[in-house]
Amino acid sequence: MEGIKDTILKFLRIDNLASNVTGYVETRVKLLKLEIKEDVSKILSKGLAQASIIFFAFLFLVFFSIGIAEYLNTLFTNSFEGYLIISGIYLIVFLLLLAFRKPLNKVFEKYFDDLINKNEE
Repeated sequence: MEGIKDTILKFLRIDNLASNVTGYVETRVKLLKLEIKEDVSKILSKGLAQASIIFFAFLFLVFFSIGIAEYLNTLFTNSFEGYLIISGIYLIVFLLLLAFRKPLNKVFEKYFDDLINKNEE
């Protein structure tokens, strides 16, 4: 009985088909893992580059603000009026961002959706 079963399996080549299917599945899994690693590395590298840019832009903004405030202090009699003016400008920007946060959320959401869809292509 065992000999007949082996003969039929060899005749139909099901044993080769099964090994080919498992090999194909294993290869696809390895390929998927490599694609995921590649996507993660791209995202991390872009994120690190963006974080570096934001960090140095923040440093520039801080020191530029201090410089402008010091310059304004030389124009006025008190040594704190320049800092108050710069702080007032930042307060106005903050209030504008707070007032328009919903439209800004939509803009950023659309931007990131486009970015994600671009990466999928």
